[in-house]
Amino acid sequence: MKTRQQAADVAERARTTDTAARPGLRERKKQRTRDALLRAALELFTTKGYEQTTVDEIADAVDVSQRTFFRYFANKEETAFAVQDMVESRFVAAVRERPPHEAPLEAMRRAVLDSWNTLGEDVAAVVPVELHMRTFQLIESTPVLLAAHLRRSAELEEELARVIAEREGMDVDSDPRPRVAVAAFSGVMRMTGRLWGAGEDISIDSIRRLTESYLDQIGPALAEDWA
Repeated sequence: MKTRQQAADVAERARTTDTAARPGLRERKKQRTRDALLRAALELFTTKGYEQTTVDEIADAVDVSQRTFFRYFANKEETAFAVQDMVESRFVAAVRERPPHEAPLEAMRRAVLDSWNTLGEDVAAVVPVELHMRTFQLIESTPVLLAAHLRRSAELEEELARVIAEREGMDVDSDPRPRVAVAAFSGVMRMTGRLWGAGEDISIDSIRRLTESYLDQIGPALAEDWA
């Protein structure tokens, strides 16, 4: 039989384990609420329209208060770009991890194409992939979101230029090449996103093929002689 002290020790360990487990449970519940709000927002944006959707409608769709919405997101714009921000953060990390012998444009090309390979799995952990792709189209076709997208893209380009400069051992503020390389790469990405957004095929394979075909033309397009 257990002694009184042993029983007390078991009870204490149980209380400690339960206390340690609670934050995990709370965090999972918070994550589920955030994901539900995000999914509801994107569904409303892509069916009703971004500017026609209110925060109250998003909160009502998840049966929470407006105050709860603002615990997770600062505004509607943040929900519209939440998944895109996640994808871009992983892309920047992928560039940082590319082998050091790769030239800057090749490192960015391989990082973005590899990210398309895992995009479905990454996005599906948050929202349905098809919903994310419809949101991408919405951003391209909604002036207020497109303006926000261009602003965010400029911030991403600066971050990426600093990553490239670090990879190459350069000072990004004294050597223009990292920013020039990123500008060329980002210009192609914006163009392919616009072309894809105007098309009928909104699959991941479609945008990946289009992206790859245009990125492969950067070198030839920059050649001195197009003959």
